[in-house]
This record gives sequence, C-alpha cells and structure tokens, in this order.
Amino acid sequence: MSEHRRKPPQPQGGGRAAARRGQSGSSSGRRAAPRGATGSLADSYGTSSQESPSYDPGGEERPYGSRAEARRAAQRNTGGGRRRGAEPGRGARRGAPTGRGRAPDPGKKRLIDYPRAGKYGVARWVPSWKLVTGLFIGFIGSLVAVAGVGYAVVSVPDPAQTATAQNNVFYWSDGSQMVATGGETNRQIVKLSHIPKAMQHAVVSQENKTFYTDNGIDPKGIARAVFNMARGANTQGGSTITQQYVKNARLDDQSQTVSRKFKEIFISIKVGTTVSKDDIMAGYLNSAYYGRNAYGIQAAARAYFDKDAEDLNPGECAFLAAMLKGATYYDPAGATSIDPAANPDANKRRATRQMQDTLDKMVEYNYLSPTDRARYATLPPVKNPRSNTRLSGQTGYLVDLAKAYLINNTNITANDLQQGGYSIYTTFDKTKVQELQQAVDKVRKANIKPGERPKTDTHVQFGGASVDPASGAILACYGGEDATKHFTNNCDSTGAQVGSTFKTFVLAAAMKWGVRDPDLGESQAQDERTVASPESLYSGKNNLKIKNYDGSIWKNEKDQEWLQENDGKESYGSPPQYKIELREAMRESVNSAFVQLGMDVGLDKVKEAAVDAGLLENSLTGTSYPSFSIGISDPSAIRMAGAYATFAASGEQNTPYSVEKVTSEKGVDFVHKKKTKEAFTPNVANNVTDVLKTVVEKGTGTNARLPGRDVAGKTGTTDGNKSAWFVGYTPQLSTAITMFRLDDDETKKNRTFLEMYGTGGQEKIHGASFPSEIWHDYMEQALKGKKAIDFPTPEPIGEVVNDVPSPTPSPTPSEAESATPTPTPTPSQTPVTPTPTASESCRFDWQCSTSGGTDNGGTDGGVTSTPTATSTDTTGGGNTNGNGNGGLFGGSTG
Repeated sequence: MSEHRRKPPQPQGGGRAAARRGQSGSSSGRRAAPRGATGSLADSYGTSSQESPSYDPGGEERPYGSRAEARRAAQRNTGGGRRRGAEPGRGARRGAPTGRGRAPDPGKKRLIDYPRAGKYGVARWVPSWKLVTGLFIGFIGSLVAVAGVGYAVVSVPDPAQTATAQNNVFYWSDGSQMVATGGETNRQIVKLSHIPKAMQHAVVSQENKTFYTDNGIDPKGIARAVFNMARGANTQGGSTITQQYVKNARLDDQSQTVSRKFKEIFISIKVGTTVSKDDIMAGYLNSAYYGRNAYGIQAAARAYFDKDAEDLNPGECAFLAAMLKGATYYDPAGATSIDPAANPDANKRRATRQMQDTLDKMVEYNYLSPTDRARYATLPPVKNPRSNTRLSGQTGYLVDLAKAYLINNTNITANDLQQGGYSIYTTFDKTKVQELQQAVDKVRKANIKPGERPKTDTHVQFGGASVDPASGAILACYGGEDATKHFTNNCDSTGAQVGSTFKTFVLAAAMKWGVRDPDLGESQAQDERTVASPESLYSGKNNLKIKNYDGSIWKNEKDQEWLQENDGKESYGSPPQYKIELREAMRESVNSAFVQLGMDVGLDKVKEAAVDAGLLENSLTGTSYPSFSIGISDPSAIRMAGAYATFAASGEQNTPYSVEKVTSEKGVDFVHKKKTKEAFTPNVANNVTDVLKTVVEKGTGTNARLPGRDVAGKTGTTDGNKSAWFVGYTPQLSTAITMFRLDDDETKKNRTFLEMYGTGGQEKIHGASFPSEIWHDYMEQALKGKKAIDFPTPEPIGEVVNDVPSPTPSPTPSEAESATPTPTPTPSQTPVTPTPTASESCRFDWQCSTSGGTDNGGTDGGVTSTPTATSTDTTGGGNTNGNGNGGLFGGSTG
C-alpha cells in the first residue's frame, strides 16, 4: 500500500479525545476544544498537555496520586496564580511568575523602572546605575534650589539692631513691683578702629584661627551641632566668628532647633560672601555677651575695668576673650547663686587658665611677641560686678535668688533671662525683708566698730533667711550690707559651719530610728533598735573617749582614739558616770553626749535625718567622723531655716522656694507646685520641738524668748569661734541667723574665716549673743499683730536609754553660752582632727575641692575634739575658705 494511504498510528490512550488535544495545539486554525471537554486536569488550569505535569515525552500521561497533588503541581507551574492561562501579549513563559509575584512587563516603559522589569529574584530590587545617578542628580539639584531660595530670602544683620532685650520685672509677694532689671541693653557700638588689634587677635586665636580665610561657616562644626541637636544634646558651639556674630544678632530667636540652625547657616554664608571681614569682626565684638549684663566690647571694658575699649591692653583683651566662653564660670567675682561650682576661687583659676592659653596662641600665630606676652602672667584686677543702683541694698540678693531658682528648677535658661520679657512673681515679703535688714543693722551699728577695733571688728558679716513652714516659701533674706558692694549672698552660700545647731538632727535620728543594740552584730543591729526618749542618759564628761555603738573604741585611719571636749572643758553631771539627760544636754549644748549619741544611732542615720529635714547632701561634710554630729557641715541659712521649719510643721517637709509664678508674652511659663513629704512622724517632730523649747526657755537661747509665744531653737558656735548661729521657729515662721568673719579681699587666692574673739567688744561670740539678738528683734516685728499659736503637745516617745543614772544627775556650773555674755577662757590650741573623706559635692571635675580647714567645728564656744595620740594633723572637716557648697539652688535642687 502506498505510503500516503497508510493510516497514522494512534497514540496510546488516544482515541478521539487525544486527536482533539493534538489538534488544539496545531496551527490548522481549527477551534480548540472547550476547556474541560477532554477531562484533563491540566486543561482545567489553562495549560496544554505538553505543559501539564502529567505529560510524558514518551507520549504517556502519568496519573497523579490525588486531586490535591495535581492541584499543587498545577499551581507550581503557574506561579501560584489562579489565572486560567497566560494572557496574550504578556510574554508568559514556563516558570515565569504570575499574579502578585509577576515581574513588570519589560515591554512597557515606566518613568522609574523600580522594581526592575524583566528581572527576577534579588536582581529585581537592585537599582540600575541610571536610576542611582538620576536620583543623586535630583537630590543635589534640590539642595541647590533650596540653598538658592534660602540665600535669597535671608537678610544680612544690622549691627545697630543687635543685642536688644527687654527688662524682667520682679514682683514682691503682694504683687507690687520690686524692680525691673536684667534685660537692659548695656551696650555702645564702637568702630573697629577703636577696638584694639589685640582684642581682634585674641578672639581669632581662641575662637576661629581661619577667620580671615574661611567663607564664614565650619562644615564639621555644623554637622556636629546638627547631630547633637538631633539626639537632644547641647550643640557644643563649633561655630566660626561669622556664625557667632549672626547668632548674636538674632536674639529674637535663640531656640536650639534644626530649622533655626539652617537659617543661621544661610545667613552666615550670605554674610561671609557680602560683608567684609573687618565689618564682621566689628559686628561680632560689638554684639557678643561678656557677662555682667555687658553686650559689646565697650560695655565689657567698662563693666570689668572701668575704661574705654580702645585703652585695653593685651592681657585685658585675652581676659575678655575668656569671658566669651561663659562668664558664669569665668568671672572672678563668681556666680554661686547660679551654681556653687562657680565660686570666686574656681572662676579665677578657670579664667587664668583660659587667658594664658589665649596669650600663648597669640604668640604662636605671631600676633604677640614673647616679650610682651610675658608681661601678662596674672589676671588683671577687675571691678565689683554690681553697678546697677536699682539692685542696691537687699534687692540684688533677692533678684539673684529668684534667677537662680528659675535656672535650676524650670525650663527658663540664663540666656532666656538675659533676653528679658518675663514677669517674675517672687515669694519675698517686702515688709519682712526690711525688718530683717533693720534688725541686723541695729546690732551692727551698736556693736561692730572697725575703726575702734580694727583687729577684731573688720570683715564681720551677717546672713539670714526666713521661711514659711506651711509652704517652704522664702519670705525674707539678708545677704549682706549692700548687693552693689558685697556680692556674696550670705543667706544662700557662705561656707560657714553651723556648729551645734546640727545637734537637732542627731536627736531627730535617735527618735526616728533609735540607737543600736551593742550586743548585736552590725547587720542585725541596724534592724533591731531602741527609740530614744528625751530622758535618755548620756555622758556629759569632758574629753569623753568616743566609742562605736558596740562599745569598742573608735579610731581614725591613723589608729588614733577620739576624745570629745566640751565648751570651756567643763564636764556635766557628777562623777564618776557624768550622766545627763538628752533634754538637758541639748539645753546646755553638751558636745560629748551628742557625739556619742550620733555614734550609737549611726552617722548614716544622722545624715539621713538632716537630708530628710531639708539640707542638701552636698553641703554635708565629714559624714564618717564623730565630729559630724556637732556641725562641721556648712548648709546655707536658707536651708537651715527650711530644715527647722520641718519640725515647726510637725514633720512635713517643704523645699524652700523663691518664685511663685512666671509669665511672658507667650503666657504662663511657670507656676510653683507645692510638694510636701513627711520627713518625720508628727510625734517625732513634736518631741524634737519640745526639747528645743527648753533651750529658749532656760538654756543657751534665752535671748530669743518672745513673751506670749511658743519658741523653739538652738544656738551654735564653731571651734575657733569662726562662726555663730541661732536657728529657731514658731509655728508660723522659721528663721536662721549666722555671723562670721571672712576675709573678703578678692585679691587673695584663699580667703579664710577669722576668729571672733573680742569682736563686738565681747570675749567670745556665741550663738546666744548677737545672732539670737538679731533673731529676737526680727521675729518680734515679723510676728507683730499675728495670733500666738502654741506648739502641739507631744506624746511620750521611746525608752530611756542608759537608764542607770549617776549619783547626782544635775550638771555642774557651766561657762557655756548664756543670755548675758560672760568672760570665757582663752581659746585652746589648734585642735587636731582626723581628715574627713573627700567632699561629696563634686558634680564636675573642676568643682572638686581638696581644701580642708583648721576647724573641726560643731561646738558651742570654741570647743575642740582631739585624738588622744599626739599628732601634727590639723586638717579639719570644715571649709574655711569661704566657698561653701551649701547654697539653696546649687547642686541637686529639689
């Protein structure tokens, strides 16, 4: 049979259905069989028999184990989609993803080919070099456009309009105006020709050595500032002189924001390209802030040296360049009301170091010869910082307190206050401030006569503060004779030790926690204590050998024992035990009894009681030595008044504050919120008060008695008779008065407290003399017309510790403080005191002070505390250089 007549072989499993399937894939033009007509599972998912998972090249279809398996196989071939088949014109092929994962059609043009068409897997997400290049060019173009717009819209500052500021208005507690100050424009523009070349070279050498060659900005400094702002840190400067000038010229906007910084950059660029370097230098020096409310070089020259700018020498120019770093920490006058670390001595050291560094750089950059540089090795003498007569008297001290409180306790910064525009409502009672000053002036004029007694009556200073126990509001302060003549605020921070007024906190600790059981180990003894009653008995023996709570002899790091002296070397009580009740020991201010009580309670608990009452921890010194209990620490008068106010308020502690409210054109910027905490239970506080009442009624504080009123208080005098205190209170008012002699000659590197033997014509100054007299005169007037209120009657407290009395418990006659000053013994030789640990007041490395003192403090009437071993160690735990760290608003303010 001819071949063309031979029948073609039929595929296995064929039949008509197979023929139809074969025809469906042919190009004969015949219409394909309808989907599903063949019964093929693959056809039901829109694939040809050749593309089906069941298709076998040998012509045999492999059956699936189940419908689910066939469905999964079909889904794998179609990319997981549920489409019936590849859409025409889409370029579908075997294995190409479809549905969600399908690659873009490479045949269709897109503006941005991303994800990339025709690519699969990771390649789809890798941008092409064309895309990267295009985006980079677009980004740079956008920056150029933004920079162009920014450059066009900003304007060059007008030097005549820089450093404008408004006054801050301070108000008394009754709403009447105290003073408008703080924002005056103390400034006069001078031409560059009237500014010494040395001043120009000083700022270039210290601030911006490339000033004459740069374009006005420092990219690295800008990047650092932006980064710091983004993470909420300080911008840290890093600006050129041009940028500093622009910043000074924009006092209306000093916010630390990225937008402001960028605007400043645009202005700096425009200034750098359109303004001459001489004009920039003149603008900068005429607008910079040098401290002391002085804007511009002319005002600074007058504020510090009382001369015109053109008369400044290179040393003075280098000094003023240091002030540009921040006068708070460089002005030799100090600024302890803002930060205790900014005391005069520390500021002098910083200013000297910065000035000398500037002079060295001027030599390095050939602006100054080594010969001329050698002439300026020390700080130039400077003027008293206060010349504003509106801040005379007590006003300047009060303004300083209010400003310091805001800077340390609110979001209002020192820079904000310099710009002004605030209404500041203080807590100060105008009448009480006047009455306190009058009480001090009365005693000073009647007794302190430097002309007659130059060796004893010079450098005599007083300080005082009055606090409302119910709120903590500071109602009155006495900071010194005149804020424009004596600029250390004596009501805030002086460094004068508080002496026996500290014994109150020892008694409070004994009543709050109790004494430790000497038969128990230290750990167990901390938990098992005996609360001491005022009738507890302690030794009043002079030169008492001090023991640890467990009966072992206390020794210092030199293995020396401690013998505690009493005032006039007197013993209280009858031998051999010399037992005396704590109430009586407080009344007669017996040191030995309270030093041993402090050891039995634990000095850590004494410290805790003092802090709970309201003292700042950074004002407490020598906290691990027995003398801690008798007042070698130096809290401020404000803090002492506030701490005693805690007992007046039956244990409720309110932190002293000086500002009630602040407003500005933006609205209310600050409102004081009262935060009261219970420092002691009412019964503990009331028992402390009951004991302190006996001090005034028939003890060392009888000068402070107010007829018809309950008064509680305590006298205090330190070793060497270098400071004297009286701190007392009624239920309505707590007041602290301090007196001391401090060499305030600022030309001296280390000022020291001076003895007061013979001062005011008295053999010795006690807290019972002038301080209690001032306290009485002030409180009598301050409470005039107010209802007399009695202290709460306390419930009995604690147990009688050491309840085996001596044969005759009454004390022997004492030469301790009395209402009428009596001749006193010659002061004993310089005491030997163990060296306390380092001060706990260091917040910065340059704040730490290694200066000690020759005082061991804490005594009434120059009492000494000496180790038994002979020693040449005369360092004490006190601070004798007048740079106290017990200020109200410095350090960690509540």
